[in-house]
Amino acid sequence: MKRPGSPYPLGATWDGSGVNFAVFSERATKVELCLFDSADSPREAARVTLPEQTDLVWHGYLPGVLPGQLYGFRVHGPYDPKRGLRFNANKVLLDPYTRAIGRTITWADEMHGYRVGDPKADLAFDDRDNARYCTLSAVIDPAFTWGDDRPPQTPWHETVIYELHVRGFTMRHPAVPESVRGTYAALGTDEVLRHLQDLGITAVELMPVHHHAYDRHLVEQGLTNYWGYNTSAFFAPNLRYASKPYPGATVREFKTMVRNFHSAGIEVILDVVYNHTAEGNHLGPTLSLRGIDNVAYYRLATDDLRHYVDYTGCGNTLNMRHPRVLQLIMDSLRYWIQEMHVDGFRFDLASALARELHAVDRLGAFFDIIHQDPVISRVKLIAEPWDLGEGGYQVGNFPLGWAEWNGRYRDAIRKFWKGDGGMVSELATRLAGSSDLYDHSGRRPYASVNFVACHDGFTLHDLVSYNHKHNEANLEGNRDGESHNHSWNCGVEGPTDDPAIRALRERQKRNLLATVFLSQGVPMLYAGDEMGRTQRGNNNAYCQDNDISWVQWDLSDEQRDLLAFVRYMVDLLKQQPVLKRRRFFQGRSIRGGGVKDITWFDPGGGEMSDEVWHSGHVRHLGVRLVGTEIEETDEHGQAIEGDTLFLMFSAHPEPISFVLPRHEPRQHWERILDTSLADWSQRIPVEGTGYRLAGRSVAVFRISTAPEAA
Repeated sequence: MKRPGSPYPLGATWDGSGVNFAVFSERATKVELCLFDSADSPREAARVTLPEQTDLVWHGYLPGVLPGQLYGFRVHGPYDPKRGLRFNANKVLLDPYTRAIGRTITWADEMHGYRVGDPKADLAFDDRDNARYCTLSAVIDPAFTWGDDRPPQTPWHETVIYELHVRGFTMRHPAVPESVRGTYAALGTDEVLRHLQDLGITAVELMPVHHHAYDRHLVEQGLTNYWGYNTSAFFAPNLRYASKPYPGATVREFKTMVRNFHSAGIEVILDVVYNHTAEGNHLGPTLSLRGIDNVAYYRLATDDLRHYVDYTGCGNTLNMRHPRVLQLIMDSLRYWIQEMHVDGFRFDLASALARELHAVDRLGAFFDIIHQDPVISRVKLIAEPWDLGEGGYQVGNFPLGWAEWNGRYRDAIRKFWKGDGGMVSELATRLAGSSDLYDHSGRRPYASVNFVACHDGFTLHDLVSYNHKHNEANLEGNRDGESHNHSWNCGVEGPTDDPAIRALRERQKRNLLATVFLSQGVPMLYAGDEMGRTQRGNNNAYCQDNDISWVQWDLSDEQRDLLAFVRYMVDLLKQQPVLKRRRFFQGRSIRGGGVKDITWFDPGGGEMSDEVWHSGHVRHLGVRLVGTEIEETDEHGQAIEGDTLFLMFSAHPEPISFVLPRHEPRQHWERILDTSLADWSQRIPVEGTGYRLAGRSVAVFRISTAPEAA
């Protein structure tokens, strides 16, 4: 290597004449750059020592190297697991800052730093070379024609999120050419974008696209890590989701997909996994960070440096207390925003990122740095607000600027519609935006991401169709996943030809979806739930890259009707400002002289009493939302006003009559939704003051004013 180059930027940077290589390692004694001629090469063609170390960064410049060059690092140092040191220069390691993957892993015992099968386990040093099997990094040319690409910057209160898997969403799409199904290119096609636009989606939340390892034990069973929550490269798009699987094409395809989403007015949010890596526990493979500087990158047990602190259930936890680990994550986030043009992130097991020592510190270094960063702080930030450690369930405790997957919302809505007693009070709190969780810290209703189904658990259809999980295909004896689903009173499990059971299931799906779109906060829909997708009772399909997980596009009449229902609900949400408030309801008249902005009613037309709120047998609720009392303005400073709505919810199996709230002369209530009806969207004026609501259903009414007499 002729020139020392620069310690920054980290990774491999092509300047048109050559490539600068830089990698951080605090405890290494030497770092070698290994250059491979092709993905088929069993051995590196050249090995060059990085000549300089600056601020604990090893670096060097190699002239003449071009984009597409495959490479890895061999990092020298002591192998002493009892001291936390796991250097092994016999292992070619993935660059933590690689922008592209040049070759995926082939599993072999040589991928471990210790000799697999030795009685001393990970204390037994393995001197076999892994160059034939390892994942390889690749140099890229970052140039791309973005044209007039602009982020949609949809306001939080107008956001509708759609969680999807890059591969599974298009693998069965009939309008997508088979050659590109399951890829970034497929997601950016007109047919896919049209489906999302017709739904009214404003943001897609992509399940992990960072390149990840496919766990050895799954591969050997004929399975795979389909979901991808096992990151091995924080800057590189997954090579397997590219239609042309070579490094430069992977990056270009991803950028093209983002550009196409933006042109359709849809934001791109990435589900990111910075809490752990694919290297697992002390018996895991040596892929990258473990062999570069294990002590710096991972949380090790203070009284036993051989073992890892595990807040994630995946064997290890990144060491957020180390400044270089924080830098790695922040650099990754900025890269995806600035170079790949993404619009936000959902942080998997975000509580693990907040741990300074063992307690979850919501004002920890990670959040402080994000809030001070002029790039990251301006995009959408969503936390999965829990991990598996003590005190890890932190719903409602994340700082200003963050939204959260609201697990308490999901649980409350499910329990209410199953018919559990004592849920009316919490249902009301969740419908109104969960102010108990977010208002105390100055956050807004849109801090709550509301959902009843996501990738983790039953699909919406299976939620109302199965009382027990059916995970046999995962080859774990059906022991994995949630233990049960309890009874939804929908009769037999699974597919049925009984028209009454099928009708009830469809109604329950409409009830759950209607509740999500009628609640204050940000609604999130899991891909395929709008079409009644089933996983045949599998509630943990993380390892199923097949028809169990893939979205099916050949729809029955029932599924087409459900799709129309979701489109209707999203459209209703967008038409009614009172359903997407930027501030919490006050429970009083805002402008004086009018009715309260929100009022809760019992079926008799009276306001809910404390006795009714806390009754264990009440399973119904009415609420009036006054549109003309919204104390908000639009971007032009104009007052926001909308219809006054009255919502009825009943999880009771029998019909119940509601007295509608009084209104002004010349006004009347117009029904705009009833989930119990075959023609659920039929709009009719309500005669009189009452409405008979069918069992297990939702109805929505709006105030309509009669025209002036001529």
